[in-house]
Amino acid sequence: MARTRKPAQLELPRRARDGTRRGGAREGAGRKSKGDMARMRHVVRPKVGRHHPVHVTLRLAPGVHGLRNRHAWAILRRCFHGGRDRFGFRLNHFSIQHTHIHMIAEADDARALARGMQGLCIRIAYHVNKHLERSGKVLADRYHVHVLKTPRETRHALAYCLLNARRHAAQEGLMLPRDWYDPYSSAGYFDGWADGMPPPPEELAPIVPARTWLLTTGWRRHRLIIPWEVPASARE
Repeated sequence: MARTRKPAQLELPRRARDGTRRGGAREGAGRKSKGDMARMRHVVRPKVGRHHPVHVTLRLAPGVHGLRNRHAWAILRRCFHGGRDRFGFRLNHFSIQHTHIHMIAEADDARALARGMQGLCIRIAYHVNKHLERSGKVLADRYHVHVLKTPRETRHALAYCLLNARRHAAQEGLMLPRDWYDPYSSAGYFDGWADGMPPPPEELAPIVPARTWLLTTGWRRHRLIIPWEVPASARE
């Protein structure tokens, strides 16, 4: 009976025919870094549910600026209006800053938040590029989401969003008038000011009324928001 030959392990050639080495550490190998564009780590999104609003921060790409003016505001307001209530996502408050946009929103679940934000981001990117007569990225990276779970946390997020321009001014040593409201935010539609509220704008509302208990009632347990208060950092 003939013997069967034991199979031998073959080695892959370490060098190609042109002499270059295959595999291993070499210059230029591996995943390419996004550099400044990779500000947000790709971590698991926090759990989103219909009972808890979220604080969303959108960062603008380098080179995108000049959005705090009448022309850009008119464009962004239309973007917000078009995407304010879709796919189970609802935009409740926002403020436009020089390098970022803050939003307070509600979503039925994580999928609703993702679809709503995707639609809103597409609108913003298209119309901002058209306004600035440019092409390319408008939003620098993934948006940051912070789920609001308590009345105190929700109250702080509202103040941080609506009074963000006052906070940036204070960091630069500037003191804004006590009765000043950020015109590039939803401050005119907010009914939780301690000193009443500014006259509501005549344009179509770019937001929808809140439905969650935290945004309608719960946060008020920790007093109404004073127009001239300077909010602390978003994590406090």
